[in-house]
Amino acid sequence: MPILEPNSSAEVASRVDGEGLPDFTTAQYKDAYSRINAIVIEGEQEAHDNYISIGTLIPDQAEELARLARMEMKHLKGFTACGANLGVKADMDFAREFFTPLRENFQEALAEGKVVTCLLIQALLIEAFAISAYHIYIPVSDPFARKITEAVVQDEYTHLNYGQEWLKAHLNECREELEAANRANLPHVRRMLDRVAADAAAVGMAKEDLIEDFLIAYQEALTQIGFTSKEIARLAAAALVG
Repeated sequence: MPILEPNSSAEVASRVDGEGLPDFTTAQYKDAYSRINAIVIEGEQEAHDNYISIGTLIPDQAEELARLARMEMKHLKGFTACGANLGVKADMDFAREFFTPLRENFQEALAEGKVVTCLLIQALLIEAFAISAYHIYIPVSDPFARKITEAVVQDEYTHLNYGQEWLKAHLNECREELEAANRANLPHVRRMLDRVAADAAAVGMAKEDLIEDFLIAYQEALTQIGFTSKEIARLAAAALVG
């Protein structure tokens, strides 16, 4: 089966400009990082909870989903350490509110037993969002955070691949729900990227790069699931009209 792979270490290294790193000690950097760090911590916590919840909808996959969930908790601990290393307290109230739209849609789908919608939200959209953020963050991160983030992003491809392969295997019966879930949730990701743009820029991450990397990961997953280029263009357009 086709498997998405993270950037090679050589590619990541080629993107790192050691002399162009931000000043990690400034008040402006730490203020922005308090929210960026909180977003990744909260994202890993919600991913853990979501995979456990999806396991209740796919009992024969519960063990594998629990394994993915445990990986997310390991990531959470790593990113918590990243904040502590810089002397930054994560703004968790901001982060919990930041994820509210996707969380509410996930919980609604979970209550209705819509496994396809739950997988699209967590295993495609949120994982592609995380992968794009981590890719763009690695070249501008402090050395401590870089090591942790490089390890995490490899795991996130495992999670994206899980959702991709399950949806591919069930595409014939789930296409309509998947397209509806895309229309309902992709606009939220666009708004999330817009909302975090200023803080991302303060830590050295350009909004345009985040959007580009997200679309690459998401559209590649849709390709592997079985959508045509024309269909993917239509699905991606939902981000512009939502």
